[in-house]
Amino acid sequence: MTAVTTLLPEGITGPADLAAALADVDYLAGDGLATVTYLGLVLQRPLFLEGEPGVGKTALAQAMAQLLHAPLIRLQCYEGIDAAQALYDWDFPRQLLHLRAAEAAHAGSALDVDALEGELYDERFLVERPLLRALRTSPAVLLIDEIDRADDEFEAFLLELLSEFAVTIPELGEVRAAVPPLVVITSNRTREVHDALKRRCTYHWVDHPGFDRECAIVRRRCPDAADALTRQVVAVVQQLRAEDLFKPPGVAETIDWTRALVALGADTLDAELATHTLGAVLKYREDLEQAQRMDLGHMVAKAIGEL
Repeated sequence: MTAVTTLLPEGITGPADLAAALADVDYLAGDGLATVTYLGLVLQRPLFLEGEPGVGKTALAQAMAQLLHAPLIRLQCYEGIDAAQALYDWDFPRQLLHLRAAEAAHAGSALDVDALEGELYDERFLVERPLLRALRTSPAVLLIDEIDRADDEFEAFLLELLSEFAVTIPELGEVRAAVPPLVVITSNRTREVHDALKRRCTYHWVDHPGFDRECAIVRRRCPDAADALTRQVVAVVQQLRAEDLFKPPGVAETIDWTRALVALGADTLDAELATHTLGAVLKYREDLEQAQRMDLGHMVAKAIGEL
């Protein structure tokens, strides 16, 4: 029996098949994103997804985990993260308890120091962090979220690990992935990520979807919303994105706004309702203040009139 060496699901022979399979788990991928995701599976290369917050980068990893029937292992990056937080660590309090128990058990007799040291660095004291857990789990989807929040040293560490999908733990030896996980690295581009890391990946810029695809996404996520309401909300959100906002709303905010309106029993959008619920789509004070200076009624009327 031949060992499985790829995570590519049976029956998926190209990007179109993958896009259809993702649609079955309520993720509507554009042609470009479906293509790079397919290549990531076939070539076993990490996906590097950049784009504005809320455009579906993290949601792709979640959808792929569902599609592959694999656990989603998430590493949330932040300033100062290092290998101990991302890869593995030793459970020092338990090691210390074990050491004291061994000393008490051998009171008055000599301890075998080498044997005791071997016991202290046993698997039972190993604390698996997300990266090590992903190497030891097959199949798996590894989400390295917001890599732009980490620093240069952590990027260099990732570069080595993702090149071989293996790591050496000095006390235990090498750990190598039997089947490399599907790795999805996301960035909101708060800073530039080094070219060396990007070169190891299949890159894609995830943009805001067009009107029809965004409507389709909202219908999937908010099936209780009236069609007229969905189209009006998407039209207004796309107009807001054209304004000079501090943080333009993403698809996630479009979905949040639609859900809020449905919860209020709305079937259509009007200026008063849009004003009262704008906090569901704009999440910064500066943007809310700017929206208040806009003629939101005209914006809603324009959206309704163009549909």
